[in-house]
Amino acid sequence: MYKRLSSVMFPIFAVLLIGALVWGYQENQEKNAILIKAENQYQRAFHDLSFHMDKLHSEIGNTLAVHSSSQGMHRKGLMNVWRLTSEAQNEINQLPLGMLPFNETEEFLSRISKFAYQASMRDLTNEPLSKKEMGNLKTLYQNSSEIKNSLKEVQQKVLADRLRWMDAETVMATQEQKNDNSIVDGFRTVNKKVKDYPELDWGPSVSNMFTKRSVKKLSGMPVSKEQIQEKAAQFSNVESGKIQVQENGKGTDWESYTATTQHARNGKLMMDFTRNGGKLISYSDTRTVGAKKVSRQEAMEQADQFLVNKGYKDMKAVNYDEFGNLANITYVHKQGDTLIYPEKMSVRVGLDTGEVTGFQASDYVYEHNDKRQIPKAKLTAEQARKKLNSDFKENYVRKSLIENDYSKEVLCYEFGGRINGSRYRIYINANTGMEEAVEEIKPVNATS
Repeated sequence: MYKRLSSVMFPIFAVLLIGALVWGYQENQEKNAILIKAENQYQRAFHDLSFHMDKLHSEIGNTLAVHSSSQGMHRKGLMNVWRLTSEAQNEINQLPLGMLPFNETEEFLSRISKFAYQASMRDLTNEPLSKKEMGNLKTLYQNSSEIKNSLKEVQQKVLADRLRWMDAETVMATQEQKNDNSIVDGFRTVNKKVKDYPELDWGPSVSNMFTKRSVKKLSGMPVSKEQIQEKAAQFSNVESGKIQVQENGKGTDWESYTATTQHARNGKLMMDFTRNGGKLISYSDTRTVGAKKVSRQEAMEQADQFLVNKGYKDMKAVNYDEFGNLANITYVHKQGDTLIYPEKMSVRVGLDTGEVTGFQASDYVYEHNDKRQIPKAKLTAEQARKKLNSDFKENYVRKSLIENDYSKEVLCYEFGGRINGSRYRIYINANTGMEEAVEEIKPVNATS
């Protein structure tokens, strides 16, 4: 009996064992193939980064080498600097540096990129590079030389010792400083050098891109939890005693409050307020939204009425999006006959009942200015219209205040219309006639 049983079971176990060994071997091969592929990608990105930093240094040098009146060569050089910094940033993003402090270098490259782009895009014939900007380029030339040389040292070690990025990633994951690794140590050295560089005066347009909003900029005195509780009760029409208030970011520039209360329909109402002035930043109703029953027009009417009821006057809807059974409507503040795009907010509507389920007003809170002076337009709408493509079919025109690529507020004529089968908004500077921005409006989302 045992012989018969063993004669049957032995082949089965043998097949299972062989199958397990084959499966394990294939899994191991696939794992190794994935690791090799990842390692090759890391190596390629690193060597490309070293190459582009070398080229960046050379390109800045070329830009400095020509005569100060060589606007054409300056433009070409700055465009190449912008392209190379963009390439370097892309390669940094491909490396496993998430756990390695390399933010100083990334921000440094970002500032160079923004500076080079903005300088190259302006009319250098009428506004050539200033002495300060040329001085910045000389400093960047020296700094990029140090970064280039440091990366080359790491590159030489990688090639000579056949170092692997996978090993560097393991060291970073352990977060133990005592674990030495030439790649990790090299990048830490580069980042430390960049951190020690003196701050350059990039000019307001570049600096504004890196200026983080702070509640310190807000008007109004700091408010207490009790005051927030009352504000939340007034906004949500819920008894103040049923509202819990939590303080966030105490001791930082981002101090705020979150007010929470239970919803009657198995959800929560959550409201975020600034500490200075107690201004509402966001509102969210977490109730479950049912099937769509409300039309676009009804949703917009409900959102309009919501803003009026909550004290937000002179708001104009400029965009409408639907995501399943939710609608998201973007509003901007209207001052006189001009739309103020920096002062924007969004309202989310549940399309089952038309009730507002969300509200985001951080841009409006930080940018709203009751004393904002709108500049007068030097051009008429008819003069600005001449700058449009002759094939553009205009539907409307209105004045708009927008932020341009230089982070400056500019008055524009906003033309809405169609060309090449698509809908667009084209913003023409009301003073210079230059195109400041072009925005395509998706057919299912567009409103005018």
